[in-house]
Amino acid sequence: MKAPLNRKVYVVGYGAATCLGKTFGETWAAALAGRAGFRQITRCEVLTRSNVVGEIPDWDAGRLPYVNPKEASLWDAAYVFLTMAVCREALANAGLTIDAETGPRTGCLIGSALNGTDAFRIAMDNYVNKGPLKVSPYLLPNVCANLPAGKAGMLLGFTGPIFSPQGACASGNHAIAIGARMIRDGDCDFVLAGGVETCLVPEIIQGFANMLATLKVGPKDRAAADPTQASRPFSIDRKGFVLSEGAGVVVLAAEETVRALGLTAKAEVAGIGWNSDAHHFTRPNQMTIVRAIHEAIEDAGLSPRDIGAINAHGTSTSIGDSTEVECLRTIFGRDLPKIPVSANKSQVGHSLGASAAIEAALAIEAMHQGLVLPTVNHIPDPMFSDLDVVPNQARKHAHEFVLSNSFGFGGTNCCLIFRGM
Repeated sequence: MKAPLNRKVYVVGYGAATCLGKTFGETWAAALAGRAGFRQITRCEVLTRSNVVGEIPDWDAGRLPYVNPKEASLWDAAYVFLTMAVCREALANAGLTIDAETGPRTGCLIGSALNGTDAFRIAMDNYVNKGPLKVSPYLLPNVCANLPAGKAGMLLGFTGPIFSPQGACASGNHAIAIGARMIRDGDCDFVLAGGVETCLVPEIIQGFANMLATLKVGPKDRAAADPTQASRPFSIDRKGFVLSEGAGVVVLAAEETVRALGLTAKAEVAGIGWNSDAHHFTRPNQMTIVRAIHEAIEDAGLSPRDIGAINAHGTSTSIGDSTEVECLRTIFGRDLPKIPVSANKSQVGHSLGASAAIEAALAIEAMHQGLVLPTVNHIPDPMFSDLDVVPNQARKHAHEFVLSNSFGFGGTNCCLIFRGM
């Protein structure tokens, strides 16, 4: 194999669809205003008190200009069209034109935890109630993890490597990390990297509820009167995460292509730390998470004191939040109270494989604008008195480096350091 080129890798654009808005621009404006996007579910009926979720508002794939009725009927896994739309937005945001030169040098890595679960559900219903010949011949493509990236390539014209990094709730960060390594080494000049999840189907919602992972809204819970208060990372009354659909994609580019094409670098992918827990399939392992954060900081050639802000995994679960805080204390020690910690899931919920990429884009844009986004719905927990969670509203804060944490089921960890430009 040829020697790696050791190129710097920059983020030049992004796209997103979340419960705050169906574009990154809408999501950013709502996040900056301190809003949360949760409501009682309308996508389906569920028989559980875990019925407050994050739905993308006004999302209708049938209204996309490239989706006709036949396409809509064949591709019934919702993550396919969602990926196409968000990749298209990300390229437009980056100002990158896919042509005969850039197309072969552009890859696409879109991770997902659940893939086309909704398409499988439709097929199973048809099989049971209408017979085996009513199972769609498109079922297998719909549940194939790389298909959303492949369909995005068919729409947009890139022909570089496509695949789906499967890192559960850390998938988006894994996609960014792998994409950055591919560009660094010279395999690609550009990579669309991120994650997508369309998880709001009854069985998935009920499964998370039964494993006590998601918030159950009782009559006395503050989310009963106001569903937007359902997700509250690091708060004293945190009781579980809010399941959300969504997608996030960042456009990565090699240093020399940014200059040659006149693109705007918003951040550099400065450091990557990734490992696994070998501990438990849902409970995080403090020792390996600390090591992943340390490795990201070391990979960036930094010390903990250089980190100016932290984008927390912050799921709003009791054990998850407390473990992450203990890890941050171990890394940053007495300096931790000086570092603002934003938990975006307080506003956009937990979109599983999409969450890390959405949060990376928000963290980069905040750094680019000299801000930190808030952790909304916050009621202080005395256990975290040394933690500055930027409660309830955004704050001006100039910083050069942000740490973005992401941890997934199965004990997979991926932490990234971005340097602002």
